[in-house]
Amino acid sequence: MGISNYSFMEKWFVFSWDALFAICLTAVGIYITVIVMTRICGKRSFSKMSSFDFAMTVAVGSILATTILSKTVSLADGIVGIVVVYLLQMGAALARRNDTVKDLMDNKPLLLMDGETILEENLRKGRVAKSDLRAKLREANVTELSEVKAVIFETTGDISVLHKQHGRPIEDFMLEDVMRS
Repeated sequence: MGISNYSFMEKWFVFSWDALFAICLTAVGIYITVIVMTRICGKRSFSKMSSFDFAMTVAVGSILATTILSKTVSLADGIVGIVVVYLLQMGAALARRNDTVKDLMDNKPLLLMDGETILEENLRKGRVAKSDLRAKLREANVTELSEVKAVIFETTGDISVLHKQHGRPIEDFMLEDVMRS
């Protein structure tokens, strides 16, 4: 190991009260910004209803961490970044009210099981392994495939299991946007 590598590694263990104070102050400032923006923009900001909502959560986390720990990103830069990401997410939420935009932005839920029948082609389309399907069925307390009315791979990546109950049909509303094949 050369001398230059040693001095680089030595910096990892350097303690500075000024740096500690700056990190604490930045953390408080960016944390307050996230809380204020979440209150203004609503709980949807951290939901996992679509891939855009997931991207929002990841972006906010990344900006938060970078602003707190990076010496090259100022608190003001972080606040602007957080505000812009929240505004983009609000804009996407408003744009998704239009069905054409919604179809472009969102995945459609995918039917994985129709009753007892496992739809192999849809498992492939959704890149869902049979073992994942089995795990979700167990998680939903399914002990026999005959108990299943439908299994849906949601836009969020979650898998929903609809149980048979006394022979009642599933209302059309529940499967309205679900791709069957």
